[in-house]
Amino acid sequence: MAVSRHHFRSNTLPAIVMVGPVILWLLFFVTLPLLYVLIMSFCGIDDSYNVVFQFTAINYQRIFDPNYIQIYATSLIVAFLTTLICIAIGYPFSFLIARTGSKHKAALYMMVIIPFWTNSLIRIYGWRTLLGTNGWLNTLLSALHITNEPVRFLFNRGATVLGMVYCLFPFMVLPLYTAIEKLDQSLMEASSDLGARRVSTFVRVIIPLTMSGIFSGSIMVFIPSLGYFFVADILGGGNSDVIGNLIERQFQSGNNWPLGAALSIILIFITLLLVKLYQKMGGDMESLGV
Repeated sequence: MAVSRHHFRSNTLPAIVMVGPVILWLLFFVTLPLLYVLIMSFCGIDDSYNVVFQFTAINYQRIFDPNYIQIYATSLIVAFLTTLICIAIGYPFSFLIARTGSKHKAALYMMVIIPFWTNSLIRIYGWRTLLGTNGWLNTLLSALHITNEPVRFLFNRGATVLGMVYCLFPFMVLPLYTAIEKLDQSLMEASSDLGARRVSTFVRVIIPLTMSGIFSGSIMVFIPSLGYFFVADILGGGNSDVIGNLIERQFQSGNNWPLGAALSIILIFITLLLVKLYQKMGGDMESLGV
């Protein structure tokens, strides 16, 4: 009995003290809210838009409304374009950081981190000021006599994708940088010694070895692109809504919290599905922050 108490005090009790607060935090601020959203997704509303806690699957049936399907398609297009552009820009930038000497590497790395120090909403409004009809860009084009009237840069799908890329670009660079930095230089030297050109080395050696970074970065960009409703609101002007806009409207102007909860559950399901796919492909969960 004394040995059992000693074992509890020396091993079990310290573990409880260390892990207990984390478990409580996850329970109250992650598990319970998600459980509440799940329960609400099976509720209904009355004529006064009050939530009625009565089991129904109508919210999941309404997800297949043709008007919503159009928003899903737009969301996928915006997320896909955002991910492709982030890969196209982020890969060479990450390669540059990884292959730069230690003296300048910190400065390049800070260029990626510094935007996190400012609220993304403020930065998106900065883009709206820059691209507006009376913004700096149109003023410059007019001053240089390039255009006779203001160009409509805002309130279209292109502006939404631009805002998404700007906000989510660091999430692509960080996993790519980690994967590229782990590259074995001797493998590239061996490829060169065997007569492979730089393009062949890049396609057949570098890309496959850094595929984990590409895929993890794609997940970290693609999933938030589906939910960044404020970007679509501010820069897209409602002309390129994503799923996040649909969810936000249900909780705000639509007053249909159960439907918003059901849409949120679907978005969570998509997230888990992509993460599981990444795990099946042998990806490192730590690179996703999981």
